[in-house]
Amino acid sequence: MPVVVVESPAKAKTINTYLGNDYTVLASYGHVRDLPPKDGSVDPDHDFDMRWEVATESKKHVKAIADALKDDNELILATDPDREGEAISWHLLEALTSRRAVKKDTPVARVVFNAITKNAVTTAMQNPRQVDMELVHAYLARRALDYLVGFNLSPVLWRKLPGAKSAGRVQSVCLRLIVEREMEIEAFQPREYWSVAAGLTTPRGQEFEARLAVLGGKKLDRYDLGNATDAEMAVQAVSSRDLKVASVEAKPATRNPSAPFMTSTLQQEASRKFGMGARAAMSTAQRLYEAGLITYMRTDGIDMAPEAVMSARDAIKEMYGESYVPKSPRMYKNKAKNAQEAHECIRPTDMMARPDKVRISEPDQRKLYDLIWKRTIACQMEAARLERTTVEIASADKQVGLRATGQVILFDGFLKVYEEGRDEPVEGDDKRLPQLTEGDTLARAKGAQEAAFEKARPESGSGDGAARAHAAAVLSDDASVIGLQHHTQPPARYTEATLVKRMEELGIGRPSTYASIVTTIQDREYVRKDKNRLIPEDKGRLVTAFLENYFRRYVQYDFTAELEDQLDHVSAGEADYKDVLTNFWKDFHAAIEETSELRITEVLDKINEVLEPHLFPPNADGTDPRLCPNCGAGRLSMRTARSGGAFIGCSNYPECRYTRPFGPPGTEESGIGPDGKYLGDDQGDKITLRDGRFGPYVQRGEPTEEEPKPPRASLPKGWAVEDMDLGKAVMLLNLPREVGPHPEDGEMVVAGIGRYGPFVRHGKLYANLPEVSEVFEIGMNRAVEVLAQKAAGRGGRGRAAAKPLKELGDHPDGGAIAVLDGRYGPYVKWEKVNATIPKGTDPQDVTMEQALEWIAEKAAKKGTKRKAPAKTAAKKAPAKKPAAKKPAAKSATKTAAAKSTAAKKPAAKKPAAKKPAAEKPSDE
Repeated sequence: MPVVVVESPAKAKTINTYLGNDYTVLASYGHVRDLPPKDGSVDPDHDFDMRWEVATESKKHVKAIADALKDDNELILATDPDREGEAISWHLLEALTSRRAVKKDTPVARVVFNAITKNAVTTAMQNPRQVDMELVHAYLARRALDYLVGFNLSPVLWRKLPGAKSAGRVQSVCLRLIVEREMEIEAFQPREYWSVAAGLTTPRGQEFEARLAVLGGKKLDRYDLGNATDAEMAVQAVSSRDLKVASVEAKPATRNPSAPFMTSTLQQEASRKFGMGARAAMSTAQRLYEAGLITYMRTDGIDMAPEAVMSARDAIKEMYGESYVPKSPRMYKNKAKNAQEAHECIRPTDMMARPDKVRISEPDQRKLYDLIWKRTIACQMEAARLERTTVEIASADKQVGLRATGQVILFDGFLKVYEEGRDEPVEGDDKRLPQLTEGDTLARAKGAQEAAFEKARPESGSGDGAARAHAAAVLSDDASVIGLQHHTQPPARYTEATLVKRMEELGIGRPSTYASIVTTIQDREYVRKDKNRLIPEDKGRLVTAFLENYFRRYVQYDFTAELEDQLDHVSAGEADYKDVLTNFWKDFHAAIEETSELRITEVLDKINEVLEPHLFPPNADGTDPRLCPNCGAGRLSMRTARSGGAFIGCSNYPECRYTRPFGPPGTEESGIGPDGKYLGDDQGDKITLRDGRFGPYVQRGEPTEEEPKPPRASLPKGWAVEDMDLGKAVMLLNLPREVGPHPEDGEMVVAGIGRYGPFVRHGKLYANLPEVSEVFEIGMNRAVEVLAQKAAGRGGRGRAAAKPLKELGDHPDGGAIAVLDGRYGPYVKWEKVNATIPKGTDPQDVTMEQALEWIAEKAAKKGTKRKAPAKTAAKKAPAKKPAAKKPAAKSATKTAAAKSTAAKKPAAKKPAAKKPAAEKPSDE
């Protein structure tokens, strides 16, 4: 009975149902070996020798596979069909061989399938091959490169830039993209311009809007109306003339569907339509793949198997009619640079499995499957047929001309099923026009533009730091014509979707790495996400400035893309991976050596010089922008604080203590400097907003010998730094708040914010409050009610079941999984297993994959304690060894279904602080 090994327990369970009892299917739980996070794991002086070790968490999984091979001396490696999957198979084979579980006579086969369906799995079993060493060599090259960069460059950062965490080969380039975009936004100078629109009425009484295109007989350019005076004159010119339809032109047009999904486009669309991050999208897709619902989700290919194309066409015909099926199938050409690793597109395994008919319990999985199914079906549907209409309107003297555009969908085609999202909306794309004929006399629709006047009010703080609404407006007397003020907008900050798109355009990274790259720079606090936009932190700016100056070549887009191409040549068997490593290491090692003698002051001076245009832009009056505004003598420069943060300070310190936040002038109002942001005085004490090791907090007064630690209070979750004022700060500093004496015993009831959130307390009884605002508002009646409910909940048998905060769906082994709120914080519950949710994780953001991982870890800890006596028993009764082995294998398979499917799980459990420089292949 052959032993089949896959990465994840969920995948093992699905495949086991297809192969039946003739096979033993076990999971490796991702990679079983890794490079130890210490110097010397990759040795450039000895032909880049790599020292691997089996992770502690993986030893039991390797043992389970080795035990199974004692009776079933045939190994089938069925890991994922890409470079990473090939590497896992190679690692497994190496680990099992070193244990002598795989011998010279052990048949070993490698099988791959692009979808976990019965047909795909059984077909793969009939077409085995050997481990593809060219793909393994490409993996080894990436792993070695990331290790060498991480373990050599990161120590340079630690020594030269206090507070910097680490640097990675591709993350640093990705960070540079975000930092450069932010600097573009900050350097952007908006330009004012105006537009004029008129509300018009047809002879049949239908209203529509037209835009001014000609004024004074001259075609208007964008900036011709540069101020309110120009706009007012244009409004008067339009409102004082009679207008007629000069021409009506209708042109047929078609819209073709988008190609089916590959990894990057799936991440982009999931972000646009669901606000789903790259990592969340990929983990959700992983679950769908393991359930056999979609094909493999890490791919840069957009081609579709011929049988899938025909199946899609059959589904379209049955569901939507023959008119929606094009005469010939649509073929999409794969544009991937590394064709050797390209797979089929991401698509449903069964085209007839409509989203409303498939049983999927997890909401995110339902949404993503619906998206994939619709995109796949749409890509094989007939094009949409449109009619685009342009109406030219002119005054009798030809001095004023207006234009109205619109479109009509004559046949919806693929739009009946799906329309791709857009990063930026297209104005007027869906506008329809009334019936118009050349020569029609048009009346002005009095008051029609009054509603547009509301649009003139500026919005406060969009995600990109600029209001997109109009700042002012000019109306005609009858409110039929309006002039609207506009300002040019800076480029938008990157979202995860647009960043992945840009990386793909530049050739940086590969499908399996996009999600981890974007996540890593956020985990290292180089970038933060705000309203789905990526904003560089001070540390990120400094790291980028340092690398661009001292390691410029290694953060260049072209260099990184060229290195990716070289690695693709390795995977294609066209280059030797050690030659690639040798060429890289020679120059990189020299660059590291050159920085060894750098002093911190020298580095800071250089960064000041590099960032001077950004930090110290020229003053309008021509004065020195680096002259201290406080003492008038010192020179401003960038400095670093002990906490690792950067700020702008005066060279006359400590005589002059002027500081401002890191960044250009103008950030003082909302930023927090090293001495805090002054909010005001309360009872003679200075109240400041500060940024500490564990986040922002407010402080009363300054440290003194009598009170070295003045009163402080952290900002509650959800409270924005920019919204803090004196009143809110004092409220926080006055906590805990006395609500009043309890009516039963007179003991004081207090409300406060603790480790697990807002609460009320009566003696030793604590009761959680749902909202932070209740801490400041709760009265005695509400407090007594909440405390009574808590006390009743402790009553044992009569206790009502807690209402789940979020229901996640069914466990692969059966039984519901839910997120609940407990006495010690939120937790995940499955049957008798209660797994605590890590601090800082929002219970509403918990996914099924995370829950399965936490449950598995909790169950494993309990299981270890129970199994300890069993090992002793097994030694005393060797005759029962086969029986003991069988439950162990069964336990491995069963426990497998309870764990997450992430291939990197063993590495993820290592403390991040101990291996900041180590880069995994998927963490490029």
